[in-house]
Amino acid sequence: MTERLIFTAGTGPEATGREEQAAPGTSASFGRILVGIDFSRASEHALGVARTRFPGAQFRLAHVTDARVTATPDLGGGLTPALPDPGLLHTLEDTDAGRLARMLREGEDTAQLVGDPVTGLLEAAREWGADLIVVGTHTRGAIEQFFVGSTAQKVVARSPVPVLTVRLPGGRA
Repeated sequence: MTERLIFTAGTGPEATGREEQAAPGTSASFGRILVGIDFSRASEHALGVARTRFPGAQFRLAHVTDARVTATPDLGGGLTPALPDPGLLHTLEDTDAGRLARMLREGEDTAQLVGDPVTGLLEAAREWGADLIVVGTHTRGAIEQFFVGSTAQKVVARSPVPVLTVRLPGGRA
């Protein structure tokens, strides 16, 4: 049986002034936290919330360079994969690695992958033994949501470990 973890930023004991009990069968704290980073304001905010809410945890910042950047839209509203351009992917990986390194704090590390972001985050969490995945959520338009979907929603749906989704205050990412 899968248990859901629902956690709202800004409503912990320090915000309410009272101690809260962990639900039966859940941990009051997580030791290994994988944070999905896509360099948006939403993912940076999610990282800040995770660092604040789980002091002392081990953090791994995971970024997946989306290999679909070489795909082209098709007439049916989907994407037609093109052969990945190795030069483009290499340039993106190098740029992303530099940005990711600048976000690290002492004691944290990174995982950098290429491919589908959902599959990459879940694989990075599994390989590292994460007991929580943290991702920021983006507000999307209805058409974009219909055709593309939400990475955060897909991670929540497929993850074998709890997932904390963090919404950017004010809505837009």
